Amino acid sequence: MKRILKSIKGLTLVEILIALIITGILSAAMFRIYINQHHAWMIQDSVIEMQQNARAAIDELGRQIRQTGYELPNGLPALEAYDTNPDTIVIHYNGGECDAPIEHDMPQPSAELRCDGHYVGCFTDGQTAYIFDPFTETGEFFVITQVQVASSHVQHNITTLSKCYPKGSIILSLDRVKFYIDQSDALHPKLMVQVGAYPPQVYAEDITDLQFTYKLKNNMVVSVPPLAEDVREVYITLTARTQNPDVEFTASPYRFETYRSGVYLRNLGS
Repeated sequence: MKRILKSIKGLTLVEILIALIITGILSAAMFRIYINQHHAWMIQDSVIEMQQNARAAIDELGRQIRQTGYELPNGLPALEAYDTNPDTIVIHYNGGECDAPIEHDMPQPSAELRCDGHYVGCFTDGQTAYIFDPFTETGEFFVITQVQVASSHVQHNITTLSKCYPKGSIILSLDRVKFYIDQSDALHPKLMVQVGAYPPQVYAEDITDLQFTYKLKNNMVVSVPPLAEDVREVYITLTARTQNPDVEFTASPYRFETYRSGVYLRNLGS
């Protein structure tokens, strides 16, 4: 019997190498597309985060500045402007609606404030308050260390006042709010807010610049107003940047966006 051998065709080494090369090219192309898309997604996510931080920051600045000067006693400036580049602003307003007159002359500047017969429970320990002398229209901020509701006494053990305030002076729960840029860490500049004597808090990350200009009642625009009561509008310019650098940028490793807003000070006249 004759055995018939059939021809069996296979792949040559050259064909295998060609297939491997084509597969490698396609894999590299697909991987490159994935890397580009992932990079674009990361950049877009970083930009969105930057925009959210900046918008939240400028909204909070506007909300606070809009209250500037609300029901302040005479003699206390509604705001303090500092052309520090980045700029700093300190604003004052009455946000607590809490007040109590003292019923006894202070024997010494460190003495407790005796508000006999008046409710002082609306004040809190650690709060920054303001004492106002209506006879001289002067006053100052101090820190309340203890509120004795039963006896209507207010302690200020860590703050010695500048003078002995007379009977009839008033303790007010005024707000003192400060905004500034912390550049101590160059890689992560921050918008800081400080309320009263409490430690400063980070309000927004990666805020690189903050600028204020002030429109006066005579329509002049200045960097620092000569008198706070002459200010009618505050213009805010805030610059934010992405948290992470972008290697595709040559001029700067970060992406930046600048936001502007104007706030009319309705409590400082017309």
